[in-house]
Amino acid sequence: MAKAINLGFPRIGGNRELKKALEAYWAGKLSAQELSAAAKEIRLSNWRMQSEAGIEQVPVGDFSFYDHVLDTAFTFDLIPERFRKLSSGSDLDLYFAMARGAAGTQAMEMTKWFDTNYHYIVPEIAGGEQFRLTRPTIVDSYSEAIQAGHPARPVLLSPVSFLLSGKTAGHSVDRFALLDGALEAYGELLRRLSHAGATWIQIDEPALALDLDAAARQAVVRTFERLSQAVPGLRILVATYFGPLLDNLDLALHLPVHSLHLDLVRGPEQLEPALRDAPRDLTLSLGLVDGRNIWKTDLASAFSLAEKAADRISCEQLFIAPSCSLLHVPVDLVSERYLSPEIRNWLAFGRQKLDEVVLLARGINEGRSAIAAELEANTAALAARRASKLVFDAAVRARMAAIEEKSLWRQSPHAERARQQQAVLELPPLPTTTIGSFPQTAELRRERLRMRKGEIPPVEYENFVRNEITQTIRSQEELQLDVLVHGEAERNDMVEYFGELLDGFVFTENGWVQSYGSRCVKPPIIYGDIVRPRPMTVWWWNFSRTQTSRPVKGMLTGPVTILQWSFVRDDQPRRDTCRQLGLVIRAESLDLEAAGCRIIQIDEPALREGLPLRAADAAEYLKWAVDCFRLASAAVKDSTQIHTHMCYADFNDIVDAVQAMDADVISLESARSRMETLDAFVRDRYSNDIGPGVYDIHSPRVPSKEEMVELLEKALQVVPAERLWVNPDCGLKTRRWEEVLPALKNMVAAAQEVRAKQTAD
Repeated sequence: MAKAINLGFPRIGGNRELKKALEAYWAGKLSAQELSAAAKEIRLSNWRMQSEAGIEQVPVGDFSFYDHVLDTAFTFDLIPERFRKLSSGSDLDLYFAMARGAAGTQAMEMTKWFDTNYHYIVPEIAGGEQFRLTRPTIVDSYSEAIQAGHPARPVLLSPVSFLLSGKTAGHSVDRFALLDGALEAYGELLRRLSHAGATWIQIDEPALALDLDAAARQAVVRTFERLSQAVPGLRILVATYFGPLLDNLDLALHLPVHSLHLDLVRGPEQLEPALRDAPRDLTLSLGLVDGRNIWKTDLASAFSLAEKAADRISCEQLFIAPSCSLLHVPVDLVSERYLSPEIRNWLAFGRQKLDEVVLLARGINEGRSAIAAELEANTAALAARRASKLVFDAAVRARMAAIEEKSLWRQSPHAERARQQQAVLELPPLPTTTIGSFPQTAELRRERLRMRKGEIPPVEYENFVRNEITQTIRSQEELQLDVLVHGEAERNDMVEYFGELLDGFVFTENGWVQSYGSRCVKPPIIYGDIVRPRPMTVWWWNFSRTQTSRPVKGMLTGPVTILQWSFVRDDQPRRDTCRQLGLVIRAESLDLEAAGCRIIQIDEPALREGLPLRAADAAEYLKWAVDCFRLASAAVKDSTQIHTHMCYADFNDIVDAVQAMDADVISLESARSRMETLDAFVRDRYSNDIGPGVYDIHSPRVPSKEEMVELLEKALQVVPAERLWVNPDCGLKTRRWEEVLPALKNMVAAAQEVRAKQTAD
């Protein structure tokens, strides 16, 4: 019998219970015991939901208080030395300090998990670390699941993918020198899990979807040779995802393990060679349901792949599964009360994807006729979506066809534009600014919710927002910032705000997914051609500029980021959807300029995130992604300054593309890396202005002036003073005013001190 399995489930809870519990704990309103109880209830609910759907073994270890990569480091005592010196004796507080920082202690870096919008905590590898199994909490979680009556399969991140996800202290550090010690500790953990009753272990090896050198490939082989011998009789499922294995497929098929999971959504072409070359005793896990998007599966196509496998190998050697963990999709469509029935019929969230997996497995076990009615209903839903009048707009198609190459270029090179912009703006050296958003207080969120519920009229809410903007402007003037922002009080989210004002988008009430830690986002759904009925930001910008004589940036989200941070239609190439977004942001930037705005920021933090996992595919993506940004930004006059912002990314492999974007100023995350991010932007590789972040906004700590002076002086070793801006790492939406004001005060003081030194020299 083919088995229905799942690789992982959303850990936030159906109503973001984890977010609420974490933030209450951090605020001192919840005890550690109460936080643990809330986490246990989420785990039990997840296991119950999966078991009731028909999943054979529920995954255990997919839950995390913050991040599964950080969990792996914590489990095996890979704790940077600076955190071991903290006075708190609490393991939980030590864990959160690593993720969020603590007084006087810098948090660990954070970056994107492969090509997703999920952020993970980057392991630090100095060389010489010892893996020790000090916190095997997954064993307790496994026992918890068994005691609750749920057959379970523990899930671990492979030591190879863990080590590859880390940051080494220098080029001379060999990360795989730690592998033998890691395998010893992993082996001990497998023995403990086996002793607790586990018969299957899932070991995630997403690195197999990457270009791997000989050392990494050998490390994978060595890992599973050792782990397969750690506990005789323990079965290992190697889970790969996010792309086809390509040149790593043969290696993966011949690892000494019992099962291999393949992502057949991203790489359906790998099924045939896998069926042809797999050893006779290898169980294949078929990832047939998309774990990264929210559209209903084309069940007829997916079932045909499953049937093809069942014709070649025994059903006893088949697992049916999602393509990857369901971490990346919302929990349950049932909680959506306001979606139109037409669009709702096109969607499947986490709970519904479990049903699709179980249905496909039932069809293999009982025959196509057993699921004929469900296949017919699914085919009808897909056909209705293709034929819907909501999807296609002839005017949008005409505008796309009219795009010319000259539409993608500014009138003059950056050096000439910079002269014109300085003549208009008259900014001092090392100008100070922020990235865009300011704190969204509980009061502001409450008023927005009251307005949405109809408890207050829109005009009352707008008056409240105007007051927030006025206060934000006043605060920036008092801080003596050079370029101001209006603070985005009217925006719930940098993508959702724009999507709500565009046709072709639909929004959920409870479609939350985890971005990092307690940070959840509610991605909009792009279902059709994109139309801007009216200007989206001009009114608010006009209001904000009346509050000050200083320049105020117009704030837009770029087309690539809106694309990456939405659930995107899958009935046309992503680049076509991105072009449509580029056209609407282009129109908005021209309207801002016509209103008198002379600095327009078009944020693209997700550009690196969208980079394909394989180098051979990168050039095509970067070409259309950069073109879409230039389509959005290039229409303005030379005297209008275009900014962009990027965060938490390795820029070394995209710096040429960043240069090709030709933004006048780029601001980027640099504080956690202590300006190492700038290594990619050395003088001969990037010629436009740069604002490297001088303090980490994802940590509650307030950095000192001296700390930021040190970072600015490091930046000046790479970037000439005439091209250097001073700003935080990212927007300030998630922080409290009590943290923001002193941090910005220190930032301005640091800029003034370094500016004075530069003038004196």
